[in-house]
Amino acid sequence: MASTSDFPQKDGTHEGGAPDVPKMPRTGVQEFTARSIHGGLALLLGLLGLCAGVALLAVAAAAHDSTTKAALIPCGIVLIIAAIVAMRGLNMVAPGEARVVQLFGRYRGTIRTDGLRWVNPFTTRRRISTRVRNHETPVLKVNDAYGNPIELAAVVVWKVRDTAQATFEVDDFLEFVGTQTEAALRHIAIEYPYDAHDEGGLSLRGNAEEITEKLAVELSVRVEAAGVQIIESRFTHLAYAPEIASAMLQRQQAGAVVAARRQIVDGAVGMVEAALKRLRQEDIVVLDEERQAAMVSNLLVVLCGDRAAQPIVNTGTLYQ
Repeated sequence: MASTSDFPQKDGTHEGGAPDVPKMPRTGVQEFTARSIHGGLALLLGLLGLCAGVALLAVAAAAHDSTTKAALIPCGIVLIIAAIVAMRGLNMVAPGEARVVQLFGRYRGTIRTDGLRWVNPFTTRRRISTRVRNHETPVLKVNDAYGNPIELAAVVVWKVRDTAQATFEVDDFLEFVGTQTEAALRHIAIEYPYDAHDEGGLSLRGNAEEITEKLAVELSVRVEAAGVQIIESRFTHLAYAPEIASAMLQRQQAGAVVAARRQIVDGAVGMVEAALKRLRQEDIVVLDEERQAAMVSNLLVVLCGDRAAQPIVNTGTLYQ
């Protein structure tokens, strides 16, 4: 019976904190090391066999006895053919590469040791690169969690972890990684807004580190069947779509103006409070409630206004 943590919540995550990721099929083949020997010894034996076959043919050509020729010529031909066939099992494996070995369609292991290696000459060997690769998605246009059209792109750093799965579990692991990267990027984009209206909510722009971590986790699950390991993923492009970019820019500017005004008001109130407190402490002047309110109003106008105030000099008394 499944526990409650196995069911996704409304925010796209499980109760235990794991992200909501698709369920991919289990793999049916796992990589193991193929049987191989050092290629130098095999090359030496092949060359010796080839030379021995040629020598037998030369001796047979020089012999005058027909019986000797009939015995040496077939042996020389067989030895040359055997040496050539045996040397077909030689493989040059470069660093950062592997060879997937098959014998009559059956998987017989993977060669990861670099250098000259020899395997069964009747096998077929497929070259697989195990180097670290980059995949950059094109700019995708999707709707975020609020329904606003946005444009985003990402780059994924990955490498082949299991050569057997990359060869036999999917048709083309390069195309598979590209397709699943776009699918995961679209899924992440529709789960979160570009800018969160709630102060504590996650957003694509404000929480890029957390979102990319979730993207890497989901992508790792998606490409696990292909034997691929995700090393890192990052956003390379993130913006509103052109049709709403100007409107969203005005919204951001309005938010910035409101935040700036709020900070100005907070500072002005603090300055007025400090001024009144100092006047009372040093007993410079005694103000009644009406004059104190007028002074506070004038100070706030001067401190919060966006233009320089015009001073008015009172030549009379305070109450005239």
